[in-house]
Amino acid sequence: MRYAAQRLLQAVPVFFATTFLIYAMVFALPGDPILALAGDKPISDETLHTLRERYHLNDPLIVQYGLYMFGLLRGDLGQSFTGQQVSDMLAGRWEVTAQLAVTAWVLELAVGVLLGVVAALRRGGIADTAVLAGTTFVIAVPVFVVGYAAQIVLGLNLGLFPTAGTEQGWPGSYLLPAMVLASFSLAYVARLTRTSLAENLRADYVRTATAKGMRRRRVIGRHALRNSLIPVVTFLGVDFGNLMAGAVVTEGIFNLPGIGQQVFQSIQLQEGPVVVGAVTVLVMIFIAVNLVVDLLYGVLDPRIARA
Repeated sequence: MRYAAQRLLQAVPVFFATTFLIYAMVFALPGDPILALAGDKPISDETLHTLRERYHLNDPLIVQYGLYMFGLLRGDLGQSFTGQQVSDMLAGRWEVTAQLAVTAWVLELAVGVLLGVVAALRRGGIADTAVLAGTTFVIAVPVFVVGYAAQIVLGLNLGLFPTAGTEQGWPGSYLLPAMVLASFSLAYVARLTRTSLAENLRADYVRTATAKGMRRRRVIGRHALRNSLIPVVTFLGVDFGNLMAGAVVTEGIFNLPGIGQQVFQSIQLQEGPVVVGAVTVLVMIFIAVNLVVDLLYGVLDPRIARA
């Protein structure tokens, strides 16, 4: 409990520092959002002044941030410059992004760890060489190239998956974009698992357990793999937040109406409150996942919790 409380207290300043940095960067962008909202239509100075006062754009940055945080602590993500509640604009999109990110994360965990274990146990063999070559290729190719290639080959040519939209629901409409979204991270998980497990298989405690007559399957599963998963869990925890935030390109390729698409459109329209609101929720998810990862450290290695 003390270990968990320490990690929770450490997350509080991280949250405030991160949200302030995001808020400052978004509202430091050049251009006037009110004039951008008007487009080519003329707008009077009185209307411009009224709107700037309504959205506190004339206040100092620290005052704007304080008002935003005061509303956030009450569960209010603010209003867009069109008068819509940011929470309402994002409500229907979270489900799409969450389903896409969770599906990609499960694929990354299951396939990545499995490939890494196979490569480590067959180090120097055909399986190991194939995993290293395949993961190197995936890491070297940009995600949008993988996305368009998968869409054309697996979607249009072979007809195995739908090419766009969410009409078929989960999992039909999400499997192909999830594979594209997870491909880059899956390669890293496989390589990280392989390296970590191969190193632990050469450790003294593994040789000792084997010399005592312990079955190899138990040595690998209960001892070597458990210790090897600590860096993998770290990467997976951090990467879940990256999957949520990094779905902009994938959602654009497959026309998925998720958070990434909304953030991209809001940046183009200079809708700062929408961008800040969406990214703030992503930050909270990221911090929560990292807190869970820290707690898993104590489960995988009790020495960490007692440190």
